[in-house]
Amino acid sequence: MKKIIVTLGALVSFTAAVFAQDDVYPAAKQNKKTAIVGATVHVGNGQVIENGTVVFDNGKIVYAGDAAAAPKAENTIDAKGKQVYPGLILPSSNLGLQEISGVRGSTDINEIGEFNPSVRSIAAYKAESVIINTLRLNGILLAHTIPGGQLIAGQSSVVQLDAWNFEDAAYKTDMGMHFYMPSLLSRGGGRGFGRGFGGAPAGDPIKEALDKIESVKAIFREAKAYHQKGADKQINLKLEATKGLFNRTQKLFVHCDQIKQMIVAIDFVKEFGFDVVLVGASESWQIADLLKANNIAVILTQEHSLPTTDDDDIDQPYKAASVLQKAGVLFCLNDDDPQNRGRNLMFNAGTAAAYGLGKEGALQAITLNAAKILGVADKTGTLEVGKDANIVISEGDILDMKSSIVTDAFIQGRAVAITSKHKQLYERYKHKYEIK
Repeated sequence: MKKIIVTLGALVSFTAAVFAQDDVYPAAKQNKKTAIVGATVHVGNGQVIENGTVVFDNGKIVYAGDAAAAPKAENTIDAKGKQVYPGLILPSSNLGLQEISGVRGSTDINEIGEFNPSVRSIAAYKAESVIINTLRLNGILLAHTIPGGQLIAGQSSVVQLDAWNFEDAAYKTDMGMHFYMPSLLSRGGGRGFGRGFGGAPAGDPIKEALDKIESVKAIFREAKAYHQKGADKQINLKLEATKGLFNRTQKLFVHCDQIKQMIVAIDFVKEFGFDVVLVGASESWQIADLLKANNIAVILTQEHSLPTTDDDDIDQPYKAASVLQKAGVLFCLNDDDPQNRGRNLMFNAGTAAAYGLGKEGALQAITLNAAKILGVADKTGTLEVGKDANIVISEGDILDMKSSIVTDAFIQGRAVAITSKHKQLYERYKHKYEIK
């Protein structure tokens, strides 16, 4: 028994050493009125202020405009020659739910079963994740952390990336429900395909997918009837968890890519009146007008990818955002590459800027648009008076991989640490090899 305890203790120590970054911790509350002066200010709504000033106090923006009319402040940050932006928002991720995919103990994404509306991602969120620091280093200050799974996976929350625990991190709690729609494409063809074990014919994959979708609709119909009952009803926790969908305080995020799946998502809007957001939606550009007509928003999950089908233009993923923009669809951009873990969000936006979106439009796609889709535009997304002081200062264009160097970041007015394990190792080996 003693050997087992010693072994377990060593394992805990090893795990802590892998995951910990003890010299990075949440910043203290803002205690001085602060002005950022002399910068090019990108408001986030398309407006750009040359030689602008941003003033914030008690965690809120109190001024953003020309330097001449700016109020006085106790603390001044000289940002001459630099760029000032709203904090960037990562709109769909497993941040805080998974540290290392190959380490089972560091992963808490999926729940068993196909219908889990009462699962809350915020309850599993790990505020001390070392991944968070790599995002802040690139100007990403908020994220939407979502559960994985099958069919109805559970509820998601928006978190701010400077917190001691999940309660501190919560920016908007349980604001979304997630539906992972099964594929509506047949994958048959070729030797061995379309047949089950022992050569027996396999089931029809499209029929199976449609049956699963119908089962989800049946549950929502049951939930609708449940919510119409009086106070004396027998409490059903799973059906109770869907209440926000029906009163539209919660959005239904439908994870899908195919046009057929998106048509089904429109059915959910028409039958239940849900506020629907498509996640992934690589083919959404083909039905942009239809999405606009049904007031469906889109989270494009990956700009840097190959086309969905062989006959698409090779640069279709790069220009899909501009098609949605022209159609008037509310959309935002994401980075769901498992290698990047979200930190290339702004460079995805930079690619979209070069393919028709424009720089300010691309910035808006990862700030204001993302805030609107996630229901936090009243608090963040732009550098406007009354909003939280979620601010990033960069030496160059934050959308440009070469010149984007974040020097300062503030979350609700707190000056957060701009460092990460990556940066610390970079400095360590620069020192070892005496690189200037």
